[in-house]
Amino acid sequence: MKVKSVPLGVDTSTPITRLARTFQRFAEIEGSGGIVLLICALIGLALANSPWSQEYMNFLDRHFLVAFDPLFTLDLPLSQWVNDGLMVVFFFVVGLEIKREILIGELSSPRRAVLPIMAATGGMVVPALIYVLFNHGGTGERGWGIPMATDIAFALGALSLLGRRVPVSLKVFLTALAIADDLGAVLVIAIFYTDTLNMLALELGILTLLALVIFNRLGGRSLVVYGLLGLITWIDFFFSGVHATVAGVLVAMTIPVRNRIDAQTFLERGRRLLDWFEHHGGHGRHEIITPDQRMAIHELEQACKQVETPLHRFETILHPWVAYLIMPIFALTNAGVALNLEMVRHLLSPVGLGIFFGLVVGKFVGIFTATFLAVKLKLAVLPRNVRWVHVAGVACLGGMGFTMSLFIAGLAFGGHDFAVLRDAPHLALTVSSSADPLLHNVSKLAILTASLTAGMLGSLILLRVPMLSEAEAAAEE
Repeated sequence: MKVKSVPLGVDTSTPITRLARTFQRFAEIEGSGGIVLLICALIGLALANSPWSQEYMNFLDRHFLVAFDPLFTLDLPLSQWVNDGLMVVFFFVVGLEIKREILIGELSSPRRAVLPIMAATGGMVVPALIYVLFNHGGTGERGWGIPMATDIAFALGALSLLGRRVPVSLKVFLTALAIADDLGAVLVIAIFYTDTLNMLALELGILTLLALVIFNRLGGRSLVVYGLLGLITWIDFFFSGVHATVAGVLVAMTIPVRNRIDAQTFLERGRRLLDWFEHHGGHGRHEIITPDQRMAIHELEQACKQVETPLHRFETILHPWVAYLIMPIFALTNAGVALNLEMVRHLLSPVGLGIFFGLVVGKFVGIFTATFLAVKLKLAVLPRNVRWVHVAGVACLGGMGFTMSLFIAGLAFGGHDFAVLRDAPHLALTVSSSADPLLHNVSKLAILTASLTAGMLGSLILLRVPMLSEAEAAAEE
């Protein structure tokens, strides 16, 4: 979710405020997150093929210990802290977007939800089937979930570069499709990429989730409380064997999406408080605010919190961190793969071909066919100003799997064996590699190649679409 600034009365007299404003303007550019993500992926790829490649790999494998004596100890390599720690925040934001879309967004009514859900389903099933055709019974069969994913940052970034050739309704359709796709990917991770279960830890995690639900039902609005209970839930799920990122989505489902006061009440209360502030203070430029004015400020702050839901507040706070820090770090640590003739040859292996054709062909066939059937069966209608050539372009862009595909590839081939050492009342979790380095590197290279190919094909298709007229563009706003 992009959050635009309102530059009214912004003080740019200091270097730090000018720097912050420059970053804010960049962040407001559609696709800016995808640009940062791409740059970090290229840096990771360059480091893996540089004279410092061994130092880069050793750094990612370096273990970092976090101990909360006498409760538990976590001893994990840096790459695992990124994938199971930082990425929980990414999945939390994904969960917030899923909940928002289901309750008040494009997926909130059956009529509007049918098209993106059917398109997302087709875009998950067909790529998985293509991958299985290449890998059935082979060593790479476990990676069938890799080509199911769509990277919303890259796909929307590609659309934003096409300007008026792309109607706003097409971006909305792609966003809803990608969010439905994310929900499917989370279910796949939770059901099919969980090997062993620690029932005690899982039960503790469920109890913590229940506490979050109760806090919500009691009218709790504190982001701090939700954050602390969410952290405890992550720890419980981490020890349970269920992938910890699933905890991020489940916690997001407990965050309130309704506001306490409506916009009209906020306006009336805000005007009264501003009038109070004006009439109970001095008139000098540098006059110190009075106790009455401080009370007005406090009440106005509370009104701001009540008119904005906790879900939207979390999204506003976390979106920049996810888009410009967490996902780039993930790309930097996961996109690195050494390129050589042997690795390029392995692209023609069943794993490489399954991923490539799953993302490039499977996504296109699945999304386009499911959309076509939904419209022809009169289950849904195409969005306003969207034509079938637009759907074809979006279906191709859906093959830009990148972030989620790399993540699932790590679960399938770059996994780790976790050992929970019980020495009551202390829990210690250690990790040792159970990865298949060759299959993991082949899958990463295939994902990068397929994502680039899908992005280029989708962009070429959409470049053939004439630009919207000024009247059509105005109607879109």
